[in-house]
Amino acid sequence: MRRHDLLAGLHQRLRPRTYLELGVSTGSSMSLSRARSIGVDPAFTVKREVRCDLQLVRSTSDEFFARPDPLAHFEGVPVDLAFVDGMHLAEYALRDVVNVARHAHPATVVVLDDMLPRNHDEASRDRRRGHGAWAGDVFKVLDVLRSTAPDLTVIEVDTAPTGVAVVLGLAAAHEALLAAYDDVLPALLGPDPQQVPARVLERSDARDPAGLLESGLWGELAALREAGPGLEPGAVRDALRRHLGG
Repeated sequence: MRRHDLLAGLHQRLRPRTYLELGVSTGSSMSLSRARSIGVDPAFTVKREVRCDLQLVRSTSDEFFARPDPLAHFEGVPVDLAFVDGMHLAEYALRDVVNVARHAHPATVVVLDDMLPRNHDEASRDRRRGHGAWAGDVFKVLDVLRSTAPDLTVIEVDTAPTGVAVVLGLAAAHEALLAAYDDVLPALLGPDPQQVPARVLERSDARDPAGLLESGLWGELAALREAGPGLEPGAVRDALRRHLGG
């Protein structure tokens, strides 16, 4: 299954009220949305038909989140579903995650692209090292999330071509991730060649995307979301245990 097939399935099952996309490119993933949406990209060239209430922002994600009210288009509704596929460098991706977390709620679902590079060239910081797909070194973000905010649920998913991760529980992790950013930054900036763990290259911890989509978790998260500001993180954790185990 390709990444956009997984994303389409999440849209269908979660029925998000709001969708945030960092890295629009030609609009292939944005075309999947039917929710009120914001797309951020400094150089988008949308070539697909888009059928949603969309605000397109031609800026970097850092510039976007520095605005006084970046999600004003959502009229006070937090992010239900986000797809992070911006600059393929770990420090940028981690900042994107921290900023999305600031606008999340307990049932927010965040999909991070390019988390499972297939070889060391795909995982390089310098795009010129590889040929074809380029994931960059954003795979490093997963270990930062797990070590900084152990209550997060981080699910590696075996999608083509370069894997994704689905992250749940970010709302409660915002302060911890923000506080840790400067401390973890030196490790994120390590030069090529990158030391990619074997478990990442082999996808030994990755879930089958079709099986993950068939989980009843997404429908339950959509139902829990209706509680609005009264949604307790514990209710989401209980749903995760029921459907994902652990």
